[in-house]
Amino acid sequence: MHTPIYVKALVYVLLVAGAAAFVFPLIYMVWTSFFTATFSLPRPDEVFAVTPNLKNYAIVWSKNNFSRYFLNSAFVTAVSMAGALFVSSLCAYAFARFPFPGKEALFRLFLLSMMIPAVINIIPQFITLQGLGLVNTYAGLTMVYIATGVVGNMFFLRGFFENIPKELEESVLIDGGGSWRIYWNIYLPQSLPAMGTLAIFIFQGTWEEYFLALTVIKSESLRTLPIAIMMFNDKYATNYGQIFAASTIALLPVIAIYMAFQKRFVQSGFNEGGIKG
Repeated sequence: MHTPIYVKALVYVLLVAGAAAFVFPLIYMVWTSFFTATFSLPRPDEVFAVTPNLKNYAIVWSKNNFSRYFLNSAFVTAVSMAGALFVSSLCAYAFARFPFPGKEALFRLFLLSMMIPAVINIIPQFITLQGLGLVNTYAGLTMVYIATGVVGNMFFLRGFFENIPKELEESVLIDGGGSWRIYWNIYLPQSLPAMGTLAIFIFQGTWEEYFLALTVIKSESLRTLPIAIMMFNDKYATNYGQIFAASTIALLPVIAIYMAFQKRFVQSGFNEGGIKG
């Protein structure tokens, strides 16, 4: 049965409209970042009436310790992403393969914790870090970033781990391997598409996180990029050109990470190459 032409046309129109709704603000932000002394948002008809230049980018990179905060965010995000993937995959492996009393009840309790808004946890997290002496440290900040994402990441990975054939484990056991070798040689390689997907989400969530970083980090030299961007909001006037330039710079690593991991993005047949019938 063929789909009517008008239905296809309607679908294409909706897709184009949806794409434009997402792409136009991005184009507007990038183009406005090339305007100098932009203290009011230019109208769409004014966007192409000014000769663009890179002055805002030069100012932004050297202002408010922006370059330092950029490197700080890169370090915090890299450590948090690696730690979150490692801890989440270990937890998912345990819940997917090891039987122990109360496993399902504990898993449901973990899932229930996802219903609590993250902003509500900021004060208890701060008090905990203060008690551990980890306030104003990257160790405390990354610890919270890793811990807060474990449940969702574990839930995501558990389904992939449960679909991995147990025959692969038996082949490792025959060779004298244990649980750690099974995890390292079987589960991690087989779940790379899922891990790549999580890496994108973890990177984006950590890279753009603002409230927790603002609460935990007090020293100017340790602040992260979202705080630096907010510092471009002046008390009496806002230079949108500089803010958009800073936002564009902050967006580049997210695009780079997506491009790097897009081939690992979740796809059907993720465990192809294991055991074939």
